[in-house]
Amino acid sequence: MKFYNYLITIVLGSFLISCGDNSKGENDAFSIEIQNEQKTYTPQDVLTFSITNKKNITIDSIAYFLNQDRISVADNKFSLSDKKLGMKTLKAKIYGNGKEYETTHNLTILSSIKPKLYTYTILETFPHDITAYTQGLEFANDTLYESTGQYKHSSLRKTDYKTGEVLQKVLLSDAFFGEGLTILNNKIYQLTWREKTGFIYNLKTMEQTGTFVYGASKEGWGLCNDGTNIYKSDGTDRIWTLSANNLAEMDYIEIFTNTSKINSVNELEWVEGKIYANVYQQGSIAIIDPKNGAVEGVIDLTDLKTKVTQHPELDVLNGIAYKGEPNILYITGKNWDKLFKIEIIEKGK
Repeated sequence: MKFYNYLITIVLGSFLISCGDNSKGENDAFSIEIQNEQKTYTPQDVLTFSITNKKNITIDSIAYFLNQDRISVADNKFSLSDKKLGMKTLKAKIYGNGKEYETTHNLTILSSIKPKLYTYTILETFPHDITAYTQGLEFANDTLYESTGQYKHSSLRKTDYKTGEVLQKVLLSDAFFGEGLTILNNKIYQLTWREKTGFIYNLKTMEQTGTFVYGASKEGWGLCNDGTNIYKSDGTDRIWTLSANNLAEMDYIEIFTNTSKINSVNELEWVEGKIYANVYQQGSIAIIDPKNGAVEGVIDLTDLKTKVTQHPELDVLNGIAYKGEPNILYITGKNWDKLFKIEIIEKGK
């Protein structure tokens, strides 16, 4: 148990969770009081609360919200079972005496499950361009596509993964720092880091056919897709859902374990209904439920970096690709000279 807790701490980090106070000021006529209040909650909890009417205002009606989403409350209770994880604001809009009042209470919802721990075994090793500062990695059939970063060196590549040969390369303008990529509907989507701009390419020709912008998310880091929607990380604890039609940022999940928030979510890969996310500078991959942000598992790859050629420009693990083979991933990193085909194995089995 001590080893498990130590490894989760090393791999994922931790953070201090705080519980906010009720809102005050112009709307201090009311407050929300939660019965048996806790510092954190899980989707298994049902909250029972009451509205304290401090000034005996005649109440006509009350509307309840969790963040911006209207929620149904019956007998002053509501279930968290279908709610996304993260820091939320329970809000009551109270109507009375011809006026609207508002009061809020902050909540933190953590995962109700303890992440499983996984290790790996190397099945095959393939050559990889040691000069490639890998940012995104994804298969289309048997061909591997890769996005690389660094200003003046960023590129989109089509490669033969077995030989490491770069079959085709598109260079980005010197002003752009390439980031993650994903492939959907015969199009390649590629992010840039701080430039708030993404590029769209024809999959067959790799000709650039368009651009898109993102403004709600902090930066461009990783991309993946589920066949319908595109998912985007921005270097924080959030993964955004983008519309495949216009690339608009529609919503996001926050990534949490049963104890902590996961920051620096980076390279993404969609694997059998889950999001596999590289945690930047941690040498680990978090297995995430895309519906609520819960971390269901952690793959410990911290020693994989020691198995490549060591050199001054060598950097962190950052490249996850899935080819449809159960429990098998293709992994590389920034300026690594190897691409590893690995099998994922649950620890202790």
